[in-house]
Amino acid sequence: QVQLVESGGGLVQPGGSLELSCTASTTTPFARLIMGWYRQAPGNQRELVARVTDGGITSYSDSVKGRFTISRDHASHTVYLRMNSLKPEDTAVYYCNAFEMVSRQDYWGQGTQVTVSS
Repeated sequence: QVQLVESGGGLVQPGGSLELSCTASTTTPFARLIMGWYRQAPGNQRELVARVTDGGITSYSDSVKGRFTISRDHASHTVYLRMNSLKPEDTAVYYCNAFEMVSRQDYWGQGTQVTVSS
C-alpha cells in the first residue's frame, strides 16, 4: 500500500518557477516504485509530465523538456518536480504517481493546483 501526499502548488506568473513535492508513505520498498508527475487541465486527459526510477533514469514529455526537472530522495521517500520558465499552458492539476513494478499497480496523490497567470 502506498499513500502519496503532495505539496507546493500555487499561483505563479509566466516565466516564474515553482517546485512540487510528493512524499510516499509505503510498506513497499521505495526502490520498487517508479515515481512520476502527471497533470490534467480542464477538458483534457491526464498526461504524463515526468517520471524517475530509483536508479535515476528520467523521462519527460516534450512540452516540458528543458524546463522541468524531476528528482527523488530515497531517504525521505520524496519526489520533486522543479518547474522553471512556466507558461500559461502549464496550468493544470498536478498529480503525483507511484507505479509499483512488481504488482504493476498505480497509486495517486490527491492533486495540487498549479496556475500560471499574470
